[in-house]
Amino acid sequence: MCGRYASTRSPQELTRLFQVTDWQPEETLEPSWNVAPTDRVYAVLERAGRDGDDRVRRELRALRWGLVPSWAKDPGSGARMINARVETAHEKPAYRRAFARRRCLLPADGFYEWEQVKDEATGKPRKQPYFIHPADGEPMAMAGLYEYWRDPAVTDDDPAAWLITCTILTTEATDAAGRVHPRMPLALSPDHYADWLDPHHHDTADLRALLGRPADGRLDARAVSSAVNNVRNNGPHLLDAPA
Repeated sequence: MCGRYASTRSPQELTRLFQVTDWQPEETLEPSWNVAPTDRVYAVLERAGRDGDDRVRRELRALRWGLVPSWAKDPGSGARMINARVETAHEKPAYRRAFARRRCLLPADGFYEWEQVKDEATGKPRKQPYFIHPADGEPMAMAGLYEYWRDPAVTDDDPAAWLITCTILTTEATDAAGRVHPRMPLALSPDHYADWLDPHHHDTADLRALLGRPADGRLDARAVSSAVNNVRNNGPHLLDAPA
């Protein structure tokens, strides 16, 4: 799974790295070393124009992490739907429409996983966090899905009428990640970005073929400060070695 990650790059850098054409400055997010479920996160997505305009625009948007299906009665379910298994997302009712039509990339510096270890001082078990990240320092482009949810309590002319949420696709862990946790976010390689984001691409079999074995030989994992265990903590010190 992926329950926490770091995303500290500026929107200007992300628009360059992902060849984004549309970005709204009012959606700027602060750098975060402790992104948590229900936080707003950057997502790269593509949408076709309306009213006969078929031009596809690649956008950088700020979405809420935790997917809320369009048919949900309220947005509360999103906190439980931060991850979707790549093996079944294309057929699960909560994700299958988004898998076919609303896919995105979620940029990250890396993600956190926890391993239960014995505390040498107390002899009791504790959870040791690890930061798992690309060895070359480049950003991860985690494969994601996004969805629109209409709040029936808000009028049509209010921008708050629509909530846009997302989830991260996970797969069996490889490389360093597999030594810490059996699951990990699925990161796409740059040569697959365009096909994954293409809003006109609906063939489930073709899309699943893009989601192969991720990041072979390219991930490092290192123990970091237990301060990351608390979602209220943030800052680059979270990546410091354990005290």
